[in-house]
Amino acid sequence: METILLFAPLVGAIICGFGWKFIGETAATWTATGLLFLSALLSWIVFLSFDGVTQSIEIMRWIESGSLSTSWAIRLDRMTAIMLIVVTTVSSLVHLYSFGYMAHDPQWKDGESYKPRFFAYLSFFTFAMLMLVTSDNLVQMFFGWEGVGVASYLLIGFYYRKPSANAAAMKAFIVNRVGDFGFALGIFGLFLVTDGSINFKDIFAEVPTIAETQLTFLWTEWNAANLIAVLLFIGAMGKSAQLILHTWLPDAMEGPTPVSALIHAATMVTAGVFLVCRMSPLMEFAPEATTFITVLGATTAFFAATVGLVQTDIKRVIAYSTCSQLGYMFVAAGVGMYSAAMFHLFTHAFFKAMLFLGAGSVIHAMHHEQDMMNYGGLRKKIPYTFAAMMIGTLAITGVGIPLTHIGFAGFLSKDAIIESAYAGGSSYGFWMLVIAAAMTSFYSWRLIFLTFYGKPRGDKHTHDHAHESPMVMLIPLGVLALGAIFSGMLWYNSFFGHADKVGKFYGIPVAEASAAAHGEEAAEDPGHGADDSHASTADDGHGAAEASGEHHYVFAGQPGEGALYFGADNTVLDDAHAAPKWVKVSPFIAMLLGLGLAILFYIVNPSLPGRLAKQQQPLYLFLKNKWYFDELYDFVFVKPTLMIGRFLWKRGDGKTIDGALNGIAMGIIPFFTRLAGRAQSGYIFTYAFWMVLGIAALVTWMSIGGGAH
Repeated sequence: METILLFAPLVGAIICGFGWKFIGETAATWTATGLLFLSALLSWIVFLSFDGVTQSIEIMRWIESGSLSTSWAIRLDRMTAIMLIVVTTVSSLVHLYSFGYMAHDPQWKDGESYKPRFFAYLSFFTFAMLMLVTSDNLVQMFFGWEGVGVASYLLIGFYYRKPSANAAAMKAFIVNRVGDFGFALGIFGLFLVTDGSINFKDIFAEVPTIAETQLTFLWTEWNAANLIAVLLFIGAMGKSAQLILHTWLPDAMEGPTPVSALIHAATMVTAGVFLVCRMSPLMEFAPEATTFITVLGATTAFFAATVGLVQTDIKRVIAYSTCSQLGYMFVAAGVGMYSAAMFHLFTHAFFKAMLFLGAGSVIHAMHHEQDMMNYGGLRKKIPYTFAAMMIGTLAITGVGIPLTHIGFAGFLSKDAIIESAYAGGSSYGFWMLVIAAAMTSFYSWRLIFLTFYGKPRGDKHTHDHAHESPMVMLIPLGVLALGAIFSGMLWYNSFFGHADKVGKFYGIPVAEASAAAHGEEAAEDPGHGADDSHASTADDGHGAAEASGEHHYVFAGQPGEGALYFGADNTVLDDAHAAPKWVKVSPFIAMLLGLGLAILFYIVNPSLPGRLAKQQQPLYLFLKNKWYFDELYDFVFVKPTLMIGRFLWKRGDGKTIDGALNGIAMGIIPFFTRLAGRAQSGYIFTYAFWMVLGIAALVTWMSIGGGAH
């Protein structure tokens, strides 16, 4: 079953990409979509039936070279199961949605067949992502990692006649290669310190030894665990668009909107978070690296939220929202609460995919107009899209009942991360995330109010002919809405409950706290003997649980036992549950502040944003131009590279290489040719003269040679 769900998208890509001329365009696209839904169905069966015990399913022997021995195998654990349903569910719904969105694409001429190629790219993208998340070793993961990069290049540049789309595709590809260089160095480092293995099982077993090893890198001694963790995270920075390597993400909007949903919601950008969580055994022994991850993640969350405040392209607002939410996930992973990072990854996939597809429905209704300044008053024109976008906004802004487990998906997962940041001792991370939560609320509601409320703006003809999307586009929105509403409440305890529940879900051994405190080997089967009665009271600290006579459990086991690893001194989960009430309520208050400001700016007094932008023009332009990162990179990297290239072209290639060849071909050789031509005069006495001269030279040489002997 696992093998079928892995290869079904690849078969669909091959059929759709190469076989559509034989079976027809419609049959090929529906075949690819059907195989994706098959993969999604099997993924849900795996997820719901999985017992938490890690399995390795070998497909074939792969690379054998010296001490390197790798098989192409599926590592099936809870993390894999989570990623399977995230990737295949969103991808299959994007396939279905694309039938409506790509039906009459204005970028293509009448009679051009573009849909088979588009669906083939989508399916190939999904296969590469599945290869990444099911990998049993780092080389297999790297192949999937690069496959996703190739597929994203093809999809972002799908409108190849648009120069901006080609530039965006190149930008995404090049920036990701920078991060991938760090990822590759991390793999080389692990291969070195584990004596020739890149299999997760071997790496995790060697982690305590790696933490005591020193490596020389860039003429400096480094702790091996910290160095390798940072190098792997650099790869994650590129793929998950963290600050410094984030510039490709908003430009990726040049691809069709279904591509934006696929890349930004559930697949490519979450690969970095998945990598950090997968390497949790290493991260637990690399405190300096995890501090760096926390700080950079918090800074990214804040930076992207500030830029999202002033963007007017509906897709770019959601893109920067993605960048910000990824920062949240990295903060959770950085403070050691990997299950909270995976929780937000899981819930985020539903509401972010719905927001992107909802934005696509708005764009479809408005005849491919993307500027929110030209929207307004659309809620009556496209009521179903409006309802879906509202649900997505309620989820991402974190609407729920404070101090309970009742709320939209983002309310539970985002709050879990903020509480973890506080419990993990990162004041910087905590406050940056709370501030980002307020800004997230503001720009999310700003999008709703500018799009669906107020008076129509822009072209009157476009507004008059705005219409609801076809059912094939609305069904995916409805399915994703269910996830945006219920996924947080249904799986809260599994991701962020007490240790016994989280341990059972992830296959992590647990032990009774009293036994663990005395150093006894009391590790149990995950969740075995646990009292379920306190699972729904996650706000209580473990002290309260013990006082009430309930058993309290902590994580136990060795690195690699279970899908995640929590070190013996990692008490973030318990500390987060015992956090003060003001910490737990702070995200909700931030959400209300953002909502209140958005109502003031765009409902009560719509002229206020324009006046404020004029009064604070330097700040407005700073945010509008994305902190001038693109301009800075253009000045520091692009222009010097072009200058060097131009110098090598003009001076090196043009004057030196071409000049030398042209000088020989057009100067020296003709000179000797003319001399030889003059020697060929046609007169007998000239030839007789050269013959006598030659005989004289020969006799002289023989005489000298003979005398020497």
